[in-house]
Amino acid sequence: MTVAIITDSTSYIPIQTRKEKQIHMIPLSVVMGHRTYREELDITTEEFYQKIKEAETLPKTSQPSIGAMTETFEELSKTYDHAIFITLSSGISGTYQSAVTANSMVEGIEVTTYDSEISCLAQGYYVLEAADMALAGKDVDTIIQRLDEIKQSLKAYFMVDDLSHLHRGGRLNGAQALIGSMLQVKPVLHFVDTKIVPFEKIRTEKKAIKRILDLFDEDAKTGAPIEATVINANRQEKAEQIKQRIEEKYDNVDITLSHFGPVIGTHIGEGGLGLGWYKK
Repeated sequence: MTVAIITDSTSYIPIQTRKEKQIHMIPLSVVMGHRTYREELDITTEEFYQKIKEAETLPKTSQPSIGAMTETFEELSKTYDHAIFITLSSGISGTYQSAVTANSMVEGIEVTTYDSEISCLAQGYYVLEAADMALAGKDVDTIIQRLDEIKQSLKAYFMVDDLSHLHRGGRLNGAQALIGSMLQVKPVLHFVDTKIVPFEKIRTEKKAIKRILDLFDEDAKTGAPIEATVINANRQEKAEQIKQRIEEKYDNVDITLSHFGPVIGTHIGEGGLGLGWYKK
């Protein structure tokens, strides 16, 4: 049995890496004015943050159509017996449920849809691990079992510069967003049961970053091998500083830089920072 690995665009895995690992991607889109841009295909992250500065209204996002999914599945059925589609959290997008529906409409290939319950490169960790296993000839059950193991140790915390983006997009409880805006806090956020919720209310960015690093330290100081990523919304310089701090402190951590692309950036807003990791 041959197994294809599919991700949506919000895992933000570099194109070259996807090519090398034979990962297939289905894009989500951002809607700006009267134009719809497929993430990565029609608009880059750099272009997106520039357009946001010039836009009169905030963009909206849209999940892939069921038609786009069935088209991809049918194409893959020519080569593969089975596919695993790892989606962003079902609590912030209908992509997961649409993929389940699309699978029921296609013959010749069985698509197992896996809810990462998260997004960005933290979601990408599942994709990368699954791709390596698929290339090594592992079957679907073995791959899914490994993804469930990763889920036990995977953590991600992030802070945003302005909670109103998450509030307007319906990705954060309204009362929580209002309180945050009134107090000018920089809460540390995370995913719980597929949804974004505050982890801790903190007043300044400096303290929020310190709190996230302290949470990371709880796992890193054990000495276990850890894969980690610093994620930023047009805050490359700050992200590099955080990455350097981690590299200097731990020799058991393999850390990379990643980003909040257009779709997630629409809800996070410019200025967001996050840290995701799991024990290898």
